[in-house]
Amino acid sequence: MEAMSPDDRPEAAQQQQPLEWRFAQVFGERAAGEDVQEVDIISAIEFDKSGDHLATGDRGGRVVLFERTDTRDNASRRELERQDYPISRHPEFRYKTEFQSHEPEFDYLKSLEIEEKINKIKWCQTANNALFLLSTNDKTIKYWKVQERKVKRVSVMNLDASQSSDNGSTSSSSTSSSRALLPNGECSEKLYNPHNNLSFPPGGCASLRLPVVVVTGEDLSHAARCRRVYAHAHDYHINSISNNSDGETFISADDLRINLWNLEISNQSFNIVDVKPANMEDLTEVITCAEFHPTHCNTLAYSSSKGSIRLIDLRQSALCDNHSKLFEEHEAAGSRSFFTEIIASVSDIKFARDGRHILSRDYMTLKLWDLNMDSGPVATFQVHEYLRPKLCDLYENDSIFDKFECCLSGDGLRVASGSYSNLFRVFGCAPGSTEATTLEASRNPMRRQVPNPVRPARTLTSLTRAVRRGGEIAAVEANGNSYDLSTKLLHLAWHPTENSIACAAANSLYMYYA
Repeated sequence: MEAMSPDDRPEAAQQQQPLEWRFAQVFGERAAGEDVQEVDIISAIEFDKSGDHLATGDRGGRVVLFERTDTRDNASRRELERQDYPISRHPEFRYKTEFQSHEPEFDYLKSLEIEEKINKIKWCQTANNALFLLSTNDKTIKYWKVQERKVKRVSVMNLDASQSSDNGSTSSSSTSSSRALLPNGECSEKLYNPHNNLSFPPGGCASLRLPVVVVTGEDLSHAARCRRVYAHAHDYHINSISNNSDGETFISADDLRINLWNLEISNQSFNIVDVKPANMEDLTEVITCAEFHPTHCNTLAYSSSKGSIRLIDLRQSALCDNHSKLFEEHEAAGSRSFFTEIIASVSDIKFARDGRHILSRDYMTLKLWDLNMDSGPVATFQVHEYLRPKLCDLYENDSIFDKFECCLSGDGLRVASGSYSNLFRVFGCAPGSTEATTLEASRNPMRRQVPNPVRPARTLTSLTRAVRRGGEIAAVEANGNSYDLSTKLLHLAWHPTENSIACAAANSLYMYYA
């Protein structure tokens, strides 16, 4: 298949203009000087395929769900009449529900504490107005069903007020008679007897009302139920899970293995990738992330700590020891240093929605790969090049091992990833685009924006292989020494159909639109 030329992209992409990002919403905003609890820090973000629901996981093992409120289905008729639909407005979300997904555990065989932190969340196919999702911590994956239920209450249950007394017995004119008739026609003579120990009100129980369960108004509650628990399949920490496009299976990956699961079978999985050497001293690289192809159920990709991405085909063999394609960038001679392999480690990969490209994030850069060209990345975007002279300090405080996530827009024309000082960067990846926007996770996202000089992209191949640096932000950060390594934006997600980004800054969830 021929490589895609710039003419293959939509015409709008070639005339792409930088987006103007605006603040939309924030959940869990922190007050000035307020301390953040460790368990409240967000550790995972994921939109569902429709973009109408958003899920976050935190270090306390909780999953919080948000639902969109500005769509036509959720708006009342009065609201629709008041505003002339359709209009251009940003997505609005509201809190839906939350539940405790994982609890802290202890592995007595290995003397290992298993923390409750949610590593990944993935949405599954919906059914019968119920939401389904997978969540995982370091060792255990759980399959959750979240469904709306109408609130039901028990009606008042007591004796009639006109016939009740303080002790609960009824005052009836038949108290002098020992032969009182019960409502069903039987006689209570044996039951109501002065010499009988049983206390039964005279006149029977005609005034006793049985409890009745009634639905009160339009109140709804959300019930989360764990349908499956997939455990005891990983010796090492789970770093990623991914749904298959067939809607029936998913994969889970740890440092050395990738397992294939069926959603309906929790006690059995199949090992499809195993990079563990016979002698652990020979171990040179580990798996860092794995993801299924969005449309081809037989194809998946996984990245490694050496900066490579391998594409495998499940049809080739049961154990996919051999990859069908290898994507890696060869370094220039003489450029290798002590930190080269550390910063080359891929922390996240994402398929584009069309399945044609893969976006990868290492410590310093974003790389866009074309599945039809394994000689090198189509484009490289420098996220925080100003930190390169500081690699020694970053190694000393372990910041160099931070794992930043990445995301693509639904149309595949832009990519985004996070950095330090609660900053994240948005790059245009269409041919000829010079878009490189720096945003801050705050109510004023553009206050840290530094204009990027307009420059032509350097054409290295027919695919316009370009390296877009971060404009003047590097010099500003380096001279001002204003970057803050303690505030890092690791997790973010792009809405599947609109230019809207959700990102996590500690315990706060910020949302922006363009």
